[in-house]
Amino acid sequence: MQNMVILGATGSIGSSTLSVIGHNPEQYNVYGLVANSSVDKMLALCIEHKPRYAHMVDAQAAKSLKAKLPANLSTEVITGEDELIDLVSASAVDTVMAAIVGAAGLRSTFAAVKAGKRVLLANKEALVMSGELFMNATHESGATLLPVDSEHNAIFQCLPTEVQSNLGECDLAASGISHILLTGSGGPFLTADIATLDAMTPTQACNHPNWSMGPKISVDSATMMNKGLEFIEARWLFNTNAGQLKVVIHPQSVIHSMVQYLDGSVIAQMGNPDMRTPIAHCMSFPERIYAGVEPLDFFKVRELSFCEPDYHRFPCLALAMQACEKGQEATTVLNAANEIAVDAFLNQHIKFTDIARVNETCLEKVPQSSLSTIEDIMNLDAQARVIAKEAIKAIN
Repeated sequence: MQNMVILGATGSIGSSTLSVIGHNPEQYNVYGLVANSSVDKMLALCIEHKPRYAHMVDAQAAKSLKAKLPANLSTEVITGEDELIDLVSASAVDTVMAAIVGAAGLRSTFAAVKAGKRVLLANKEALVMSGELFMNATHESGATLLPVDSEHNAIFQCLPTEVQSNLGECDLAASGISHILLTGSGGPFLTADIATLDAMTPTQACNHPNWSMGPKISVDSATMMNKGLEFIEARWLFNTNAGQLKVVIHPQSVIHSMVQYLDGSVIAQMGNPDMRTPIAHCMSFPERIYAGVEPLDFFKVRELSFCEPDYHRFPCLALAMQACEKGQEATTVLNAANEIAVDAFLNQHIKFTDIARVNETCLEKVPQSSLSTIEDIMNLDAQARVIAKEAIKAIN
């Protein structure tokens, strides 16, 4: 029986994780649930799963949840950053699902790693913002890091055992690997006329053809910034150089990523586009459990197509790849700028195509910083957000 804490419990990854737990109740216990401010959703989860702790980032939401919990429920409602760190670091906790979107999830995810937990990483920003620090902390603490993102999980499944057991420090070439092929659907605007992109609405951008995701990740998929962040994440997870990583557009989202070997072989991981598959894989690794996902029916798969990414259509992808080459300062700034820009777009303050403009402006103004601690990274993150907001005002 594994005691699990789920960071981002009311989001899509949290929901999928709880679904997998529901199919395997004899193996997993919900020890803690963490959310920002969704009181009613958290209340329903507490009643169903009866966690030992329910943490609300928003203090007022915590007060409201505490008042609404049934008297016969023993769940303790907590709030505060220190309390969250204590929760993920608790000796009773075996596994932490890190699924808080964006920079907000960095401190808690980093704390779980430092505490030597089994960390299921769905928060790609942890590596985008603090890749070297994060991987060093993983090795020093003896934590087990397993990638949840469908693409990174697919790559992980296609790798030899010696690479799987040595993430961040592996030697791909020595293991016979020539390239990692990171697939992406291209999102809802893959075939749209580029001239029409500036008129696309948040509703259109969030209408992903294959995946059901939250608004921020959906917009990132439409700009392909999501793939750019995954490119950076893959660099740290698999210790790659830029030449070993390739992005491949695959609209059907059936092949979730591939690994190309020196002998010409390509190993691909395939399945229906359902996040419960990679979640279940990480939860049970190296074993396999039932995830509640229908197996892929090859007689219903009509075609599998592939193409190179168009960087004129997806400038955010190009910016992310450039930032990856520049280093940690650039990727931290890009992530912060993108969060501000996407939020502005979702609130209809800027156009869809302005997201890339804001990101590029911020990258051009990267402050020279020494990033030796998480505090350094968070300070740079804060500076980049100020620059991004100024860039948005200049557009308006």
